[in-house]
Amino acid sequence: MATTSPTRVDDELYTSAKLVGGVMSRSAAQQIAHWARIGRELEASPTVAHRDIAEVLDGHRQYDELTVHEQAVVRAEWAERTAERRTDLNLAEKFDREGRSYVELDDDGNVVRHPARDQDSRQA
Repeated sequence: MATTSPTRVDDELYTSAKLVGGVMSRSAAQQIAHWARIGRELEASPTVAHRDIAEVLDGHRQYDELTVHEQAVVRAEWAERTAERRTDLNLAEKFDREGRSYVELDDDGNVVRHPARDQDSRQA
């Protein structure tokens, strides 16, 4: 029987593992272990050059110079980085702080205008 060791996982990854694991008939822990095994094999793969991937992610190499496998790794990393940035992004709050007006769509696709708030209401 395999032994396990406890580890901390961020909430977003755990939630994703729980959702995907349910579809794949795995628990969240089993799904995370599955992803870890895939990552281990990918890193050990002779068809993926991690230095080249890191250079693309750092902006020192062209994406089109990578193999299709390496491009897939880069796209996955870009998706993860984008999701992290979007989680922390709250433009409505930022615009309110700066006293800027903005528009957005509601759930029905209607344009909702948010006028700039005056200085007094921003300090309250």
